[in-house]
Amino acid sequence: MRQKWNGKRVAWMAGAAGAVLSLAGCGGGTSSTSQAPCPRIAILADGADLTQFRPGAPRDLTSMVLDARIIGFDARCDFAGRDRRAVEVRVTPRFEAERGPAAQGRSVELPWFVVLSDPADSVNLARVTSATQVSFPANVARAVAAARPAAIMVQPAEGTQVRDYLVRIAFQLTPDDLAYNRQRGPR
Repeated sequence: MRQKWNGKRVAWMAGAAGAVLSLAGCGGGTSSTSQAPCPRIAILADGADLTQFRPGAPRDLTSMVLDARIIGFDARCDFAGRDRRAVEVRVTPRFEAERGPAAQGRSVELPWFVVLSDPADSVNLARVTSATQVSFPANVARAVAAARPAAIMVQPAEGTQVRDYLVRIAFQLTPDDLAYNRQRGPR
């Protein structure tokens, strides 16, 4: 299902079996022995792809250095603090990358971030940036990788619950990368 977020398309990871697996670590109960609830977690559609080209070259297949996408994530939510109101969310994105014809080395770094926004989806409350190294063995042009988990704390305001908050995952894009994604459209 796709929804709008401040005019941007958001790919929601809800419904299908992928969401069940992605959110397997998040529970919904409230008893002292239950798992902590998770906020809504999604991959930002405009930031789900990263295609890089050789600087100064035309944007075509011969000058492509890298084509990567966020293919999913795992999430785990655990209570934090004695009142069991705050929740630590650990998100582990999974990537697929393709080495382009213009690539120079056998490894690339994929810059990405996780951002937490308030229930009204009007303010970013926290942001964690990271990068994941992907290596391509000899004679292999595609590889998959999982990032190290990024932890973000959700401390619900009075009258809100953890489930009211939003966590989004995306590549850290340059303005040109973002324009390219928007021109090409979601894959």
